[in-house]
Amino acid sequence: MSFSDPLGDMLTRIRNAQMRGKSTTVTPASKLRGWVLDVLKAEGYIRGYEAGEDAKGKPEYTISLKYFEGRPVIRELARVSKPGRRVYSNVNDMPRVRNGLGVSILSTPKGVMSDSTARDANVGGEVLCTVF
Repeated sequence: MSFSDPLGDMLTRIRNAQMRGKSTTVTPASKLRGWVLDVLKAEGYIRGYEAGEDAKGKPEYTISLKYFEGRPVIRELARVSKPGRRVYSNVNDMPRVRNGLGVSILSTPKGVMSDSTARDANVGGEVLCTVF
């Protein structure tokens, strides 16, 4: 199956699984998806993820979702930069999600990282998504 926005597809799968109260969800694997999942895990929004293969031998990630007192830890997950409209930000104009309570995930020349890590590294880049 071909996707025009693979990262947006993964974020939608996470949102849908959390709305249904699922403990895990599966998404096709790619490097960008893996890097975004690394940031989500480091920031404490998911329990983790495992690489595997589906029945046809294609690589996939099984994402373990995180809940606190029966409610999803991720309250809001939004794609910012889309294939039709890329959104870039320098280090001085980087958006703060919910006054610093949330996280923006950026693709920078130094790799995919959270907004706070990008500020510490003094780099800007493409704002992939926001998480709260």
